[in-house]
Amino acid sequence: MNKPDNHGTAGLYAPWLSDTRRRIRGGLARLHPWLAEFIIFGFKQGWACLFGGLMLGMLIISKLVWQPHWPVARYDALLVAALLVQAAMLALKLETWEEAKVILLFHLVGTAMEVFKTAMGSWSYPEPSLIRIGDVPLFTGFMYASVGSYIARVIRIFDMRFVGYPPFWATLLLAGAIYINFFSHHYVWDARYVLFACTFLVFWRTRIYFTVDAVARWMPLLLAAFLTSVFLWIAENIGTVTGTWLYPNQKGSGWRPVTLHKMGAWYLLLVISFVLVTLVHRPDRRDGPPDLR
Repeated sequence: MNKPDNHGTAGLYAPWLSDTRRRIRGGLARLHPWLAEFIIFGFKQGWACLFGGLMLGMLIISKLVWQPHWPVARYDALLVAALLVQAAMLALKLETWEEAKVILLFHLVGTAMEVFKTAMGSWSYPEPSLIRIGDVPLFTGFMYASVGSYIARVIRIFDMRFVGYPPFWATLLLAGAIYINFFSHHYVWDARYVLFACTFLVFWRTRIYFTVDAVARWMPLLLAAFLTSVFLWIAENIGTVTGTWLYPNQKGSGWRPVTLHKMGAWYLLLVISFVLVTLVHRPDRRDGPPDLR
């Protein structure tokens, strides 16, 4: 990706956040460097997934407090809350307008898939709502958008660069094939295992170089996608345990964990997600790795 402008990045943070960061650094200076870097890594990751974390928090809180007789449906309230969170993040400059474009792309792509998948019975939304398309309440698009928000923000926050990035046309073809398979496997052979192999062929050389504190580190892109899919699987379990959406095997007989099979679907969706981000932030394939220690 194009290297972020450090001056522009600093301007994205509110003054109170800069002061908080200075206080945290002062406390971490007394720790072992590896432990301090691990804590900073966790803090930055949490900050990157701010949108998704707030969405999960709203799912949990609304499940605990919402009453069926209230005049506004829970799903509609979640939509309004998601819009307010998005507006607040832009107003406070915690998110850029370029990142908002990514979120919009995810919202559209995710909602289209939701409409199809619910019609096919893959999962359902058991509660009533007024603002919906078919059987899909519109807040669900923001659940996909939170993934786009995370990817766009984590690239900026960790000053990421990508080395060994494949030709752009190859990533577009792969993402398109994965997206089509999410629909077509209901009618023809499910090609997900072939697509798993294709992700390796396309991205096996791609490394992500990122800076946690002062030292540049690296990780294979596919490993990052897998680890992120694990956390998304955990988040999906939160979504189902709150009854926000349910899979067929979770109806009637009580809640049970989302199958590990879904983790593979999230892995493939993350490949699509990363390619969607590159439509707005085009990768710079000429950028070499920074000096590593």
